[in-house]
Amino acid sequence: MSRHRRKVGAVRPSHLMFTSGVGSLIDLPNFSVLVRGTDDWSYFPAEPELVRERRLLAAVQRVEGLESVEALQKAPWTDEDAADDAASRIGVPVAPFPNWLRCTACNELALVSTTVFTFVNDNPHRPHEAKFVHAHCPKSRRRPALAVAARFVLACTKGHLDDFPYPQFVHAGKACKESHPRMEMQDRSANLGANVEVRCKVCGESRNMREALGRLGEQNLPRCRGRHAHLRSYDPQGCDQKPKTLVVGASNQWFGRTLSALAVPRTGQSELAATVAKYWQNLEGLERAFLPFARKNVPALQFFSAWPDDDEVWAAIEKHQATLEGGEEEADAGDLRAEEWEIFTHYPLPDPTLDFTVRQAELAPELTNHVEDLVQVERLREARALVGFTRLDAPDPDDPELVESAPLSRDEHPTWVPATEVRGEGLFVKLPEHLVGGWEQEVRQSLGVGEHYEAYGRYRANRYSDRLKGDFDRYKNWPGPRFIALHTLSHLLIRTIALECGYSSASLSERIYAGTEDDPRTGILIYTAVPDSEGTLGGLVSLGEPRAFSRIFRRALRDADRCSSDPLCVERHPVPSADFLHGAACHVCLFVSETTCERGNRFLDRRFVVPLDPEMPSLYKGVP
Repeated sequence: MSRHRRKVGAVRPSHLMFTSGVGSLIDLPNFSVLVRGTDDWSYFPAEPELVRERRLLAAVQRVEGLESVEALQKAPWTDEDAADDAASRIGVPVAPFPNWLRCTACNELALVSTTVFTFVNDNPHRPHEAKFVHAHCPKSRRRPALAVAARFVLACTKGHLDDFPYPQFVHAGKACKESHPRMEMQDRSANLGANVEVRCKVCGESRNMREALGRLGEQNLPRCRGRHAHLRSYDPQGCDQKPKTLVVGASNQWFGRTLSALAVPRTGQSELAATVAKYWQNLEGLERAFLPFARKNVPALQFFSAWPDDDEVWAAIEKHQATLEGGEEEADAGDLRAEEWEIFTHYPLPDPTLDFTVRQAELAPELTNHVEDLVQVERLREARALVGFTRLDAPDPDDPELVESAPLSRDEHPTWVPATEVRGEGLFVKLPEHLVGGWEQEVRQSLGVGEHYEAYGRYRANRYSDRLKGDFDRYKNWPGPRFIALHTLSHLLIRTIALECGYSSASLSERIYAGTEDDPRTGILIYTAVPDSEGTLGGLVSLGEPRAFSRIFRRALRDADRCSSDPLCVERHPVPSADFLHGAACHVCLFVSETTCERGNRFLDRRFVVPLDPEMPSLYKGVP
C-alpha cells in the first residue's frame, strides 16, 4: 500500500546480513515491520553498487537455486535527505507485520488493512516517530491512542511466516455468528503469553494464548499454510509442518545464511588453476606426453609460461578434470579458505594492496615451540553475501543441508543476491603441524574425543534425522579434535584481546583453518571486520609485536586453567542426556558473541588446550 512506502528507519548494511535481512522482523519504536524480498528492493534512479569478489561469487553460484546469480549487490541507499524526491523511493522496502494491531487504550484487535487504525508519519526527518493510531478510540478522546503490533506470529522450520489466526483460534476453528467479528486482546503482562487473553466482542468467546504455546499449540494450531510473507506468496508445494507460535522479537524467528570471503590476491597455485579453467577447451583431451609440444606450438598455452614445470601444470590439469567429473569432493571445489591459507603461509608474502596488506611478525623466544608463525594483517577486506535464511533452526555453515533455507526472491532464477563488504585488520597465527598433528594422533582414541564424537551424532540425530531424505549419516561433517582445539584457542585469544586491549569481543571475528585429514591446516585468523572506525585503527595489528603477543598468548593459556564457574565448568562433559556440543566451556571462560563465533559457540573444550583432565592429553602442557 502506498501509505506504507515512506521511510520508517535505517539499519547498517551488516545488519542485513546477520540480524535484519530479507524475511526478518524488525522492531521499530512503535510497530514492527517485515523486510521484503529482493524483487521489491528499490534502486531507481540510482545504480546498484556491486561487491566485486570472484571467489565469493563463485561460491554463491554453487548454492542450490542460485546458479544464475551474476552479481553481488549492496543494499540500495542514498545520502540525500528529502521526503518526496527520489531519495524517498530508494531503499530496502518493508511492510507492517504482523498485520494484527492492538489499541493500547481499548485493546481493540484488528487488521492493519481495515479502517480501524491510521498510519501517521508526517515528519520526514524523524522516521522513528512513524506509528499507527486508533483515531476513534472510545477510551482516548483527547488524542488518538497508539496501536502496537499484536505480538504473536506463526513460523515453521521451512522458513514460512504467517499471521496468528486469532478469530479461528478463539472460535476453535468454528465460525462466529458474524462474518467479520470484532476482537480484543487483554495483555496483562510484558512477556508472558500465559497472561494474554483474546476475546470475540460479538459472541463473547475467549481463549488464553497459553493454549497456543508448546505442546498445547501443536494440538490447537492448524497446519502451516506455506506462506512466505516477505515475498507476498505461498509455497507452491505447500507445507506439511506444524507451525510454532513465536513472539515478535524472538531470537529464533530469523537466521541469515551467509557466505564470506577475504579479498586476497591470487597465489601461484590459484592463478595456475584459474588459467587451466580459462583455457580448458585447449587442454581437454590432451595427453601428458604431448604437453611439452603443445606448450610450444599452441598459441593459447603461451599463458602457462609462468609455470615452467610440466609436472606442476599437468597436476593442475588432472585436478581440474577430476573436479569436472565429480571425482573430488564438492567441498574441495568450494573451499573458500584454501587460497587464504595459501596466502598466509607461503613466502614471500604478496605485495601490499588497498585490499590486502600483510607482513611477517617476529616471535618472542619463549613462543617458538608453541607458535610457528605470526602474520600481521594491516589491511583486509571481507565480502559477505546473503544466500538465504532459516527460521527456528540456525544453519550450520559446514553442514548446510540440515536446515531448509527460505528463498530471498520470487524469481526462480535470480541474477543477484544482497552483499556487503567491510574493511579491517587482524592477526594470523599458525601453529606447528608437528605439535598439532602429533597431539591429534595421541587423542584420536581418547575418551574425551569419543564423548564429543558421540555428542555430535546425538545432536544431529535429535534435530534432523526425520527431515533428511535417504540414509542419514549422523556423523557427517564431524569437524574433529583438531578443529575443537584450534577453535578453543581462538576464543581464548579473542577474550584476552578484549580484556587487555579495549576491543569489544563483538567487534572481533574469527576464521579457523583446520583443513581436512588429506589437507591439514593449523591456522587462526582473528580480525576486526566492522563498518565503523574501531576495526581500522591499527590496535589489533600492534598486538603482533613480540612482547605484546607473547603476553597475550601466555595469559590466554593461564586463563584457560581456571574458570570462576569451576568446578561446574571443568566437570562438564558432552555426555547423555546432555544435548550440547561443548565440554569445559561456558559464558564465563569461552563463549563469545554470536557474530564473533563462526560455529555458534559449539565445539569448545578447555581440556583440549590445557591440562585439566589427567585422562585427556592437551595440546599445550603448560604456559610458556
